[in-house]
Amino acid sequence: MPSHPVPYRLRATDRLPETADLVVVGAGIVGCATAFRAARAGLRTVVVDARPRPATLTTAAATGAFRLQFDNAEEVALVREGVELYSDFAVRAGLPGYDVGLRPQGYLFCARDDDGAARQRELVARQHAFGLTDVELLDGDEVRRRFPYVADSVVSGRFRAGDGFIDQVGLAWGYALAASGGPGVERPPGAAEATFVLGQRVSGLRIVGGRIVAVETHDGAIAAPIVVLATGPFLARTAGLAGLDVPIAPTRRQKVIVADAAEVPHDAPMTIDEATGAHWRPALGGAYVLLTEASTARSDAAWSVPTSADYAFRLLDPASADAVAHVAPFWADVWERGVSWVLHAGQYEYTPDHRPIVGPTPVDGLWLNGGWSGHGVMGSGGGSRLLIDAITGGFSGPDWGLRGDGPDGQPFRLDRPMNVGRHDVL
Repeated sequence: MPSHPVPYRLRATDRLPETADLVVVGAGIVGCATAFRAARAGLRTVVVDARPRPATLTTAAATGAFRLQFDNAEEVALVREGVELYSDFAVRAGLPGYDVGLRPQGYLFCARDDDGAARQRELVARQHAFGLTDVELLDGDEVRRRFPYVADSVVSGRFRAGDGFIDQVGLAWGYALAASGGPGVERPPGAAEATFVLGQRVSGLRIVGGRIVAVETHDGAIAAPIVVLATGPFLARTAGLAGLDVPIAPTRRQKVIVADAAEVPHDAPMTIDEATGAHWRPALGGAYVLLTEASTARSDAAWSVPTSADYAFRLLDPASADAVAHVAPFWADVWERGVSWVLHAGQYEYTPDHRPIVGPTPVDGLWLNGGWSGHGVMGSGGGSRLLIDAITGGFSGPDWGLRGDGPDGQPFRLDRPMNVGRHDVL
């Protein structure tokens, strides 16, 4: 459950429903968002997940943040759509008083050399060209004037004040509660309800004549003409049950949780070292501290992801090349004081081009919503709208080519050309 008390209840059952209009496999934030959009579209929905509660795997391990500072217009538009939903979530989800902890404190990318500054200038120019005009390019002095904790070594920064943080588990539960449509939920006319079947692992996908007809579990089957796979790092494995080869590379991502560190400015933006990818955001009276590396080996999808103390030392020890103290020197004081920390790990699900897979498969009625490459929290709202609109044919926003039959101009379909994408620092 989210950290704050809520008066709503999840519609969950131990009895496997016999039929559904749509089955969602996976109850992370993307699966819950899919259920929310499907129920609002009038589809009687069942969500199946192997774990006993929603949002307890990769969602729980996420940073809880959102940004529009991408290098392509499509992802900017998709995430912007979600952020607009989050900004008015209680009203639009029909959950009066529900708080998803939205905090638009910004994202600050810091360059420490001339090459990094040049890359920032080029990217900001492109962002402005495709309409993201509120990204600011700052020189080092202006960065330090606005954010006094930043080191003298920073020569340039790009900043967007509207980016920020969110309670990702609370958001996932908000989707689930709104989809459940229980007492107190304000549902629009024509909306259906979603039922959650938890602790139930999917063992098969029944296909007849090239079309999905049922989802199989160890306790039985749910007959449905539409199935959405939203299984995060397990997407390749679950799609394989239908004989599909989906290019997903699960990759360990760790988070250092430093609680109660008074040195951390509570109103700071997400602060990123462009040179290393090391970054941190205020949280829990301290911060979450992270590093995403292109060199991290891909791994098998896992229910429990191991952590490594060496990872924390690399980020917190000022002598390390990856230390967050290089951009924010107060972290050296945190290290010297001997503050305690804990580690939490999950997995990104990378596609080759680092863009999500949202759309149909060669199996009629089987759809995918995954491969978010670390951006599932921020992309869940827009991506799930796009998916359900494509399923129902009632587009309420950009269709990004999902109406068509081929891959050209369709940046999120499974059958698009997937050129290897540049590593994103977060």
